[in-house]
Amino acid sequence: MIVAGCDVGSLTAKAVILNQRSILGTAVVKSKVDPAESAREVMNRALMEAGVPSDSIEYCVGTGYGRNRISFVDKAVSEISCHGLGARWVLPSVRTVIDIGGQDCKAIRLDKDGRIQKFITNDKCAAGTGRFLEVMARLLGVTLDELGGLSRGAKEPLALASTCTVWAQAEVVHHLNAEKAIADIAAAVNHAMANRVAILVNSVGIERDVCMTGGVAKNTGVVMSIEKLLGVKMKRHRVDPQIIGAIGAAVAAQNTMGGKS
Repeated sequence: MIVAGCDVGSLTAKAVILNQRSILGTAVVKSKVDPAESAREVMNRALMEAGVPSDSIEYCVGTGYGRNRISFVDKAVSEISCHGLGARWVLPSVRTVIDIGGQDCKAIRLDKDGRIQKFITNDKCAAGTGRFLEVMARLLGVTLDELGGLSRGAKEPLALASTCTVWAQAEVVHHLNAEKAIADIAAAVNHAMANRVAILVNSVGIERDVCMTGGVAKNTGVVMSIEKLLGVKMKRHRVDPQIIGAIGAAVAAQNTMGGKS
């Protein structure tokens, strides 16, 4: 049984082709203005990598903020459910999932059977989201990929007094004008992000094991800061953490076909 999951987010679109416990193909593309176009492109790429035709997909689930704009899905499921399903599929021991997307951050606590027990979402402010890091990276003149690693080279890490994106930008500009080291400023940015996320996670209550999903999970500076603030060691995925939501959507498709939902 071949199924698919398509996760259309604000910054990237992801797709996964799944056959039982085997991932046949995946793809990640930068989101376009039209979510439907993003979905078509990323699914075509995933199908190409899997080496299977589109008509071989028996069921497809869509998720992400653009899920209701995907024409070819059979069902739309919330990101919260999909990230919980995807995280457990990859790491069965996980009980707490931290998902940092482009426009929001979610803390999800699962019970022993993987069902969602409690969750909270920050979607009212850019602080604590991928957008925050994108803005700060642009100010520093580095890529998002470079921003995380820069923290390791910080000699005198700075602190940002505000987690508000607007005020934090002003602080970063001030530090740049004062000719502070880029690595020291990057460390401050990553820690500010981590602090906002840690507050969210503590509000749902931490159950071990803990993992991160989404593209920010690849930012080592943010991950290390969150681990320190929460006093936990994150479980690492064997796959790209950015595709966990799409994996969860594919698992939801499997469950539907198997009569579980």
